[in-house]
Amino acid sequence: MNKNIALQDLGFKDYKETWDYQEALFKAIVDTKVKNRRENANLQTQNHFLFVEHPHVYTLGKSGDLSNLLLNETQLKEKGATFYKINRGGDITYHGPGQIVGYPILDLENFFTDIHKYLRFLEEIIILTLSEYGLKAERSPGETGVWLGVDTPFARKICAMGVRASRWVTMHGFALNVNADLGYFDNIIPCGIKGKAVTSLNVELEVEKVNEADVKEKLLKHFSNLFDAHFSI
Repeated sequence: MNKNIALQDLGFKDYKETWDYQEALFKAIVDTKVKNRRENANLQTQNHFLFVEHPHVYTLGKSGDLSNLLLNETQLKEKGATFYKINRGGDITYHGPGQIVGYPILDLENFFTDIHKYLRFLEEIIILTLSEYGLKAERSPGETGVWLGVDTPFARKICAMGVRASRWVTMHGFALNVNADLGYFDNIIPCGIKGKAVTSLNVELEVEKVNEADVKEKLLKHFSNLFDAHFSI
């Protein structure tokens, strides 16, 4: 079992280019697993973790409803945003500047074979990270992701999640609003959930800008602890 995770920070990168790169890493892991099973090759599978920040983009998961996008093609261009239907679970979400996106591309057989546990671990990483900023983040029953003010009239989502898994290999991941422009969420029904707000870490802390490098450091610390893994660059 390989518990080493190759870490890459892609910086500011186009969504489609990043998606294609994810797919290539994902396919390489799956191909290794297929070779192992067909040829009894016993090759070690790799794990990857990508940090990235995207230009304004809306993505719709395979189970999503297109009506949750409230812009037409012309309006998307006016907003400087793009739109993609993608192969993760979940409904519609937004990615953009000021948001930390994490894409773990893991062979879960190196860790555990339980996709629900995997999702709960991703949520727990966010919850533990936000607790270091004095925020009580929680899960909302039946709604994947991380929330603040659950069971209050002021419930608001701070982190969206959506993953794909095949042969126990994962891709896609989480999007944590750190210094996000929340106005872009007004153009969708986020994750298909009506009547609940979206927030960002800088808004909750009432500061102009949160140091994103510090947030990433905390995310990796909690990821490493929960998955009993170590990162290499």
